[in-house]
Amino acid sequence: MKRRSDEEISAPLYAFDTEVRSQYGCFAGVDEAGRGPLCGPVCVAACILDPENPVYGINDSKKLTPARRELLSVKIAEVATAIGFCHIAPKDIDEMGMARAIRTAVAGAVADTGLEPDCVLMDGNPLGAVPNERDVVKGDAKIACIAAASIMAKVTRDEMMVEYDAEYPEYHLAESKGYASPEHIEAIRKHG
Repeated sequence: MKRRSDEEISAPLYAFDTEVRSQYGCFAGVDEAGRGPLCGPVCVAACILDPENPVYGINDSKKLTPARRELLSVKIAEVATAIGFCHIAPKDIDEMGMARAIRTAVAGAVADTGLEPDCVLMDGNPLGAVPNERDVVKGDAKIACIAAASIMAKVTRDEMMVEYDAEYPEYHLAESKGYASPEHIEAIRKHG
């Protein structure tokens, strides 16, 4: 079986972007990383892609290896029209709850792009985070700008967790990224 090229993989995602651009003009894709882990921040990225500079190989970050995500994140950062980030710390998540934390981070990431997109495409179910929000279930596997945001959020959060690992090596954060791996669970039991 012949392996599909990066361009073939990304073509359907960019086709949807073209359709949205014809309707709305400037639009951002938004996704988060960190909703499910036991520790660490929730990170949201907003990406406005340049249709003249596609990044082939873009896909849902969960379908890519860590090395591939890293490579693509560099390419996305080089050619995107704008990228914005917002991180919500664990203590703030505990205070406001995850749903409100994500809404806050979405609005912050979109604002951090420095642009005012005509439409914001969100991965998942409706949040009501921004007035011009359009929600697409499994959007990170369907739409290039959401896939790019998925990659940027995941890579950024993973880098933060590696930094935390240097401070708290007993929790295996570089490997687990704060998710419920057996080693991370055991470390929580042992160290609190």
